[in-house]
Amino acid sequence: MSSDQLSGINSNFPETEQMPLLFLGHGSPMNAIEENEFVRGWRVTGEKIPKPAAVLCISAHWETNGTLVTAMEKPRTIHDFGGFPHALFEVQYPAPGNPDLAKSLSDGVKNTEVKEDLLWGLDHGCWSVVKHLYPNADVPVLQLSLDYRKSPRDHYELAKELSSLRKRGVLILGSGNLIHNLRLIEWRRLSEPDYTFDWAESAKEKLQNLIKNDDHNSLINYDSLGTDVKLSIPTPEHYLPSLYILALKGESESISFFNDKTVGGSVAMTSFKIE
Repeated sequence: MSSDQLSGINSNFPETEQMPLLFLGHGSPMNAIEENEFVRGWRVTGEKIPKPAAVLCISAHWETNGTLVTAMEKPRTIHDFGGFPHALFEVQYPAPGNPDLAKSLSDGVKNTEVKEDLLWGLDHGCWSVVKHLYPNADVPVLQLSLDYRKSPRDHYELAKELSSLRKRGVLILGSGNLIHNLRLIEWRRLSEPDYTFDWAESAKEKLQNLIKNDDHNSLINYDSLGTDVKLSIPTPEHYLPSLYILALKGESESISFFNDKTVGGSVAMTSFKIE
């Protein structure tokens, strides 16, 4: 997407300095209402980066047939989980949307059809972390879905078409987990940050080294990285948001990791910022 293709964005989105990029390991929905080291890590990060004109979130929890972008003026807060305390279901995050930005994105992406969506809203992969970045819900938030038909490389290439949004004040945020295997999680040890299985720690170290070395080709082909990575990424939806963020990294930009711990043995809270 070129700057010319972004010219349709309304006057609320003038050209800005390039925004940073975030990938946040979101973990349990309870992080939306708990006070812990991960929440503090998100909050501090939000305080250190420029306040965006809008947030575009790629969440692990919106998989679709085709690629969609939320285009409503007032996206609803989706409680897409079960078995949690009533207090969590009462949380509302009333951030506005921005239909003009959604249309500009839909029109500007040329190699993938991006349809405007008026039904979804903000799922917990999005609002449970964004509410800590912008607690006043005063920044417009859009979500871009994950097309489950696309390959990891397809997602990576789609992400590259979003690059010019960074110079319109849009914070592009991926929300998932680099390591995410709920079938093998030790639920009784969730309260022990950094309790981890050997295979999860091995996979995390391997993925982080590839990220640090900008070896995006290996990260795209993660299913060839060995048994430990296959155990750590049994399904792709929590991993793919990280590829969107990595695809947008400039050659001269640096990566810093935070919240780099594992919970329950098999869910990495590892997050990173690119700027």
